Amino acid sequence: MSLTLKKSAASLKPAGPVVLCIMDGIGYSKNPAGDAYAAAYKPNLDWLHANAPHRSILAHGLAVGLPSDDDMGNSEVGHNAIGGGRVVAQGAKLVNHAIASGEMFKGTTWQQLMTQVSGGSTLHFLGLFSDGNVHAHLDHLKAMINQAVKEGTRKIRIHALLDGRDVGETTALDYILPFEDFLSGVRKQGCDIRIASGGGRMFLTMDRYNADWSMVERGWKTHVLGQGRQFNSAVEAVETFRAEAKVIDQNLPAFVIAENGKPVGTIEDGDAVIFYNFRGDRSIEISRAFDEETFTIFDRQRRPKVFYAGMMEYDGDLHIPKHYLVNPPAISQPLSEFLCANGVRQYAISETQKYGHVTYFFNGNRSGKFNETLETFVEIPSDVCSFDTRPWMKAVEITDATVEAITSGKYDFVRLNYPNGDMVGHTGDFNAARISIEVMDIQIGRLTAAVKKAGGVLVVIADHGNADEMYELEKNGQPKIDKASGQPKAKTSHTLNPVPCIVYNPSGDALTLSDDPKLGLANISSTVLKLLGYEKPEIYVDSIVK
Repeated sequence: MSLTLKKSAASLKPAGPVVLCIMDGIGYSKNPAGDAYAAAYKPNLDWLHANAPHRSILAHGLAVGLPSDDDMGNSEVGHNAIGGGRVVAQGAKLVNHAIASGEMFKGTTWQQLMTQVSGGSTLHFLGLFSDGNVHAHLDHLKAMINQAVKEGTRKIRIHALLDGRDVGETTALDYILPFEDFLSGVRKQGCDIRIASGGGRMFLTMDRYNADWSMVERGWKTHVLGQGRQFNSAVEAVETFRAEAKVIDQNLPAFVIAENGKPVGTIEDGDAVIFYNFRGDRSIEISRAFDEETFTIFDRQRRPKVFYAGMMEYDGDLHIPKHYLVNPPAISQPLSEFLCANGVRQYAISETQKYGHVTYFFNGNRSGKFNETLETFVEIPSDVCSFDTRPWMKAVEITDATVEAITSGKYDFVRLNYPNGDMVGHTGDFNAARISIEVMDIQIGRLTAAVKKAGGVLVVIADHGNADEMYELEKNGQPKIDKASGQPKAKTSHTLNPVPCIVYNPSGDALTLSDDPKLGLANISSTVLKLLGYEKPEIYVDSIVK
């Protein structure tokens, strides 16, 4: 298909740039209980709602390529949809198909894994231990275990990264206890299988964007070397840490399961390891630690000679990991590629926590640029901290640079991501989330003024919900109450809520938005093209702007 775009007969192209502002983790909730977005003082966003066309759009489930509308959206699939211009089967949906069709188990990587352990060495599974379906799903783990045992694997160890972020904040035992029953059934088939290590996902292993490699180092010491506090079982570890550390699941310290003082599941030469998360951002760093011959970020102490595979290829350009079970979504011809082919100058910026989303994910899961001359990428280093302690994050620095880009006249299309609603929302702290939105609102006021001065158009959206539901809710809409504290039970996961879409055209007539209720994030690329004066390519879904 040609990358040449047709100019629109009725061009809407403004004198200044089209600016796409992505408020990460902001949805529209129908319930005010725990809605930090509704509770925040946000005069600038309120002004945009009162003075610019706006509507809600879909950011979860089928609208972003996930298996069902019960599946929460996330930043990865959200930015794939925003930048890809159409709905593409994503993450869990791809894995579900690969397992159901048997394609996964016919593939070369699976066969190499089985060959590796055919002599009696251990098959290790490492990944997020929940059914949140954002990074991983326990059904995938169970299916692979059943197949491995069917093919003769006799020793399996599980390294469980506890969630409390994509699912309820203290639900670890709700997953561990029934899983132990499942393991009992597997053991009756003659397989030595058990949980060997674990800890909270935000304490070890699952760092992203090089933000805090010490998390990965803690994971390596725990899962590979068996170093850490020892327990008889995962249940004992969780119960002990809950009593001592008083933290939610995602922050639980690392644990090692041992017998007679000896870890039951260190990773040794000749073993095989499957990292079973399907989402890429929090899978790359641990994959590098296993795969790279020359690795200097931390001292691995020893690097076992194993066959390592990821669930998917987490970085298609850098080929991380070297081996993977399921092919990633093929998002050909994303918006940036079309824009580069037509000479459109682009600027993309966020801080470290979401930098990959406005670059790698936005560009169809590609590292690097389509055109070095036409694309400018800017990363503002994130703080290494719990973001409830610094809910402002780097919003000011992002805005400083973006305002300069808008007013410079160098760019036709500017995109930015404010991570605040998502990263602070994940902490479960309502007040911190509210503050994070208020800080972001101030910066959006600055963006609005810069866009007006430059004669541009501002499009404000979000990639999924999060800060809009900071409490777990009962069926009647009232907050669930934590028995120990008497306070509302915090919710740390994403939501199923629709997200904002505001289009502000200060230098021209107010634009009209479609009222089609099925429109979602995938419609944003065509919207940007229309505002830039181009017709959408045939492969893209329709514009939200009429």
